[in-house]
Amino acid sequence: MNPYKTMTFEEYRQYDALGLAGLIRKKEVTASELVEVAITRAESVNPAINAIVHPLYDMAREMARQAGPNSIFAGQPFLLKDLALEVAGTPRCSGCQGYRNYISESDSIIVERYRKAGLSFLGKTNTPEFGLTPYTEPRLFGPTRNPWNLGRSAGGSSGGSGAAVAAGITPLATASDGGGSIRIPASCNGLFGLKPSRGRISLGMGAAEGWSGAIMEHCVSRSVRDSAALLDAIQGSAPGDPFLAAPPEKPYLETIKEAPGKLRIAFSTAHPLGHELHPECIRAVENTAQLLESLGHDVEMAPLPYHREDLTKSFVMMVFGEAAADVQELGEFLGRPVTFADVEESTMGVALLGRAFSAKDYAYYRRKWNGLARRAGAFHQQYDLILTSTVSMPPFPVGALQPTAGEKKLVRVAKALGLRQSLKSKIDELAEKLFSYIPYTPYANMTGQPSMSVPLHWTPDGLPVGLMFTADMGREDILFRLAAQLEQAQPWMNKVPEV
Repeated sequence: MNPYKTMTFEEYRQYDALGLAGLIRKKEVTASELVEVAITRAESVNPAINAIVHPLYDMAREMARQAGPNSIFAGQPFLLKDLALEVAGTPRCSGCQGYRNYISESDSIIVERYRKAGLSFLGKTNTPEFGLTPYTEPRLFGPTRNPWNLGRSAGGSSGGSGAAVAAGITPLATASDGGGSIRIPASCNGLFGLKPSRGRISLGMGAAEGWSGAIMEHCVSRSVRDSAALLDAIQGSAPGDPFLAAPPEKPYLETIKEAPGKLRIAFSTAHPLGHELHPECIRAVENTAQLLESLGHDVEMAPLPYHREDLTKSFVMMVFGEAAADVQELGEFLGRPVTFADVEESTMGVALLGRAFSAKDYAYYRRKWNGLARRAGAFHQQYDLILTSTVSMPPFPVGALQPTAGEKKLVRVAKALGLRQSLKSKIDELAEKLFSYIPYTPYANMTGQPSMSVPLHWTPDGLPVGLMFTADMGREDILFRLAAQLEQAQPWMNKVPEV
């Protein structure tokens, strides 16, 4: 590009984050110029997609001015999900009305690492309340819309980040994943998203274990190499971490340059709850299996090591307990009991269920996670990877999974009359509704395995469908090598929504 010409958005969008950093180092553009391009793009497209809920434009400008060109990302713009991550002096609402006045006093450990990597914080992205749903439609900020079709969901709980990156505001943004919340929005928005192994990244003091170890932080990105480079920059433990992952043998940015070798890959189009996958998801898996075979891998259909009860009993019990804890912490922050003015009915309902069960129930079902982990470990003695669709359908209409008026009324009545037990009759119905859409992603959260969504399929009407690969514990290297091979064989960087 012409070093004397201001970069246009069309030029900006042609590059991934490492590509932009290279331009900065070659002095073809400055970090400050990139921030202004990103701000202009955000102001243009955000009213339509509602991805950024806390603009931090002045902060980004100052960080870009101070950034050294030798850092890995050289001062370019970056977005952070408005959940759990603390950025000193900024709001952190977690999608919740009750936290609308919360201001972070200090940085999270991972945020300190983002700063060292040379990223300029452009803003914070939309998320459902406490990250509890696989769609991003909080009452506080309203729904995030999918850039590929504004009537469709951007996924969750990192839907704001997914929509922002797909729309070209920044080339990558943070995402966190406790039940699929990196991989779901990656699938919905046509992006690459990898959930690292448990313990690969420190969540810091405030997040503690993160949903009993289910949660991991990372990002959604347009390129595989950006994800690898960011993981290199932020991976590693901190004092007091409850989980530790063995350091990689070499940087992931070097790993992606290596051929993956001949992998043994199991695939399935069976829905763990016995439902039907959308025909486009089945087609996506089958086409990907053929692509993998053409690349020299051993691919075969196989029964998955997953049981229905892993989700509908064991995983959901943890979610109930964590939601109850979230509401209790909010009450401590507010200094009074939490009301429906503070949280949504769905959150209150899940929290009431958390209070309806005993500590024994929580401990009993948490022990069941070990059985799943052992089954998965045995499975990976035979196969390197598991291939499935990331979710069970292409992006659905905004509002389609929201609780009904009757469900909201039931929660209000149960709360008013102290009838927590009455909600138990709705558990199976709740589990069916939730896990029908995300029948695969939570398993890797329970086991701690690394798992990624790769954008390899689009429907005839232009909606993205992600393909999910899950590896054995600690084997991000296998995933990155394969992802780089797939990216070369079937590139997706040139696929962008027209929004």
